[in-house]
Amino acid sequence: MKTSIKLLAALASLALLAAPARADGPYRNPDNKNPHDSGEGSYPVPYKKPVVAEITEALNRIRVYLEAITPTRVVDKASGQPVTDFSKPVAGAVFDSRSGDVHLMAYEMGVVHAGLMKAREVTGDARFGQMTERHFRFFQQVQPYFRAQEAAFHLGRANSFARFLDPRALDDAGSMCAAMIRARFAHIGPDLSGMIATCGDWVAKKQYRLADGTLARQRPQASSVWADDMYMGVPALAELGHLSGDTAYFDDAVNNVLGMSARLFNPALGIYTHGWHANNPDAPRFYWGRANGWAVLSMSDLLDVLPKTHPGYPKVLAQLRLALHGIAEKQSGAGLWHQMIDRDDSYLETSSSAMFVYAIAHAINQGWISPTTYGSVAQAGWDALSARINAKGQVEGTCVGTTLAGDQVYYYNRPTSVDAMHGYGPTLLAGAEMIKLVTNPAIDVQYRVRTYHYVPRNGARTDYSEHP
Repeated sequence: MKTSIKLLAALASLALLAAPARADGPYRNPDNKNPHDSGEGSYPVPYKKPVVAEITEALNRIRVYLEAITPTRVVDKASGQPVTDFSKPVAGAVFDSRSGDVHLMAYEMGVVHAGLMKAREVTGDARFGQMTERHFRFFQQVQPYFRAQEAAFHLGRANSFARFLDPRALDDAGSMCAAMIRARFAHIGPDLSGMIATCGDWVAKKQYRLADGTLARQRPQASSVWADDMYMGVPALAELGHLSGDTAYFDDAVNNVLGMSARLFNPALGIYTHGWHANNPDAPRFYWGRANGWAVLSMSDLLDVLPKTHPGYPKVLAQLRLALHGIAEKQSGAGLWHQMIDRDDSYLETSSSAMFVYAIAHAINQGWISPTTYGSVAQAGWDALSARINAKGQVEGTCVGTTLAGDQVYYYNRPTSVDAMHGYGPTLLAGAEMIKLVTNPAIDVQYRVRTYHYVPRNGARTDYSEHP
């Protein structure tokens, strides 16, 4: 199977530069070979079984675009000229950035690296690891220079390396810490153990917490729990446990999933509110889509490395199943999910939808949830998501950075932008996992009665003989 996937990936890459622009809907289902079928409708997004070569081509488009917008060089901020002499620090030296929204060490880039590594693993195409290799070697090369710059000029947060020299928030440390550890396990890039230690120490020991150890922030209120921080903290703790073998990290990760879920998860709706305030626990709840994405992504990442013998494993798995059930029920008729996941009049948002597609497909592939129940949900989500990857490899429709707020008007009117990096990593993850799903040898994807059924090959036999 891996050989065939690699071949399809190679064929797709040959056609990469000639990839046509997508046509807008309505779409007909190409798997229905009867063009005169009066029982077949048209769809607002592609509705079909995903094709490995097409998914791979889309992921390659994203990869090429990301390579182009993430240069790894140092420039003088005033002149824009490259800095090549690293023997003497210059106060104006910064990372080159083609876009003001792209920072090589931002938490969004940690998810991008996770997606690239997943695509490399699934397709067997080493090019998906090249950007991670390049970025991490750059970090190793320039860290001493920026450390010397800080000692000489005391730039603080204006230092391009500040997130790794002096992390001050989970956003600075957690996502990239997890990415660096994953790269180490995948043998991609240099040994960044010093940076892993700095970032990991912040997550494990320095971030503000509630009395029971739940990761929290001192904004927008004095003690606020954010669903975002399940991802900003839990995967890093999980990977630190994976790397060190120290079960205390696993204990901490599990306790945070359970502690955050106790405060943020609404069991009646099956979804997470964006945040919770210790001094105002009964405040109105706002069910932001990406907050739910961070939650299910973090639980998936934890279960991937948490020993099955750990007493928290069944508890985290049960919580993930509850969340995926609630999320699946709120998928829109266009295949994506809404910015406010419980509000159909809010816009359809890309990054959260990509996280949901990944988490559902991954849970199926891991055997955590039923393919019969959830397979077509993941497929419909990917079909819609793929239509938001434009010919340049940009991911459209992603909500920009969003704080924990207290009114719907703010959430409803957050802009979307192709420069919002939050959509790229999740889309890479979703596409790679969909390749695994449609090639999963344990699952038969059946097209019956004009729709799709993901049937376990060792399951009970189905019979459609009564249907035309």
